[in-house]
Amino acid sequence: MLLLTHTGRGEAREVARACCSALAEAGLVVRTGAREAAELGLAPGSFEPSPESGPVAADCELALVIGGDGTILRAVELTHESKTPVLGVNLGHVGFLAEAEPDDVASTIAAVVERRYTTEERMTLDVRVVRDGEEVFRTFAVNEASVEKAARERMLEVVVEVDGRPLSRWGCDGVVCATPTGSTAYNFSAGGPVVWPTVEALLLVPISAHALFARPLVVAPTSVLAVEVLDRLDATGVLWADGRRAVELPAGARIEVRRSDHPVRLVRLHQAPFTDRLVAKFGLPVEGWRGSAERRMRHGGAEG
Repeated sequence: MLLLTHTGRGEAREVARACCSALAEAGLVVRTGAREAAELGLAPGSFEPSPESGPVAADCELALVIGGDGTILRAVELTHESKTPVLGVNLGHVGFLAEAEPDDVASTIAAVVERRYTTEERMTLDVRVVRDGEEVFRTFAVNEASVEKAARERMLEVVVEVDGRPLSRWGCDGVVCATPTGSTAYNFSAGGPVVWPTVEALLLVPISAHALFARPLVVAPTSVLAVEVLDRLDATGVLWADGRRAVELPAGARIEVRRSDHPVRLVRLHQAPFTDRLVAKFGLPVEGWRGSAERRMRHGGAEG
């Protein structure tokens, strides 16, 4: 098991140490980075050090992540090549990508040891930057690829394209291209729609656009989105992939976003409806809901 921990949080360190002990007692080998092991206080010989080069998650059954969505996104970076499933224990604020809470650690470890879990594939984005006809940068994204202005005091001038045809020109703070998984992340903050994970689609949302037509778009999963930074002296921007990997965008840069051939694999311990996850994560008010008698029994009774 590959273990990744947000070691800056005391509770995360405590949970990670408990997971290491439980996994070791079950006869499983825990792999983690030497620095993380030192910060967790793991004794030499109680873990397998991560390789300094090559796929970190190679030969691992899954990656166990103790932290928030940011730590899970770091795990996805490390497991992208090996396609290792990722299981998140939420120590963050919202934790949409996480499957378990700290109080569920014992049952989570039991499920891992007994292989009582399933894996769910989520679509990712293939993102490339082209300049003067040549590809200068390429990456992937689980949540979103965002094109943003580089200078706070200036708007970014862009032309947006869908499936090879120009759609509109905007003066804006940026443009977010997201997956359904990322619809509750930056896309949500920018005013985009929440899309159920089982829906296959690409999302495009302008950020503070000065234009008559600047609505969020939902397009086919086979579509190709493109954002062109207009060729002006002050028209510079920056591309962020999942808020973790960035590259500068000079004037004239073209960013192309399409569905990737390599989905991310998330571990699922429960088959709870996505609606319930939304209610729990956002603390949505549902008092007074009655529903049908069958549904009340299935979900533990109506509230209110």
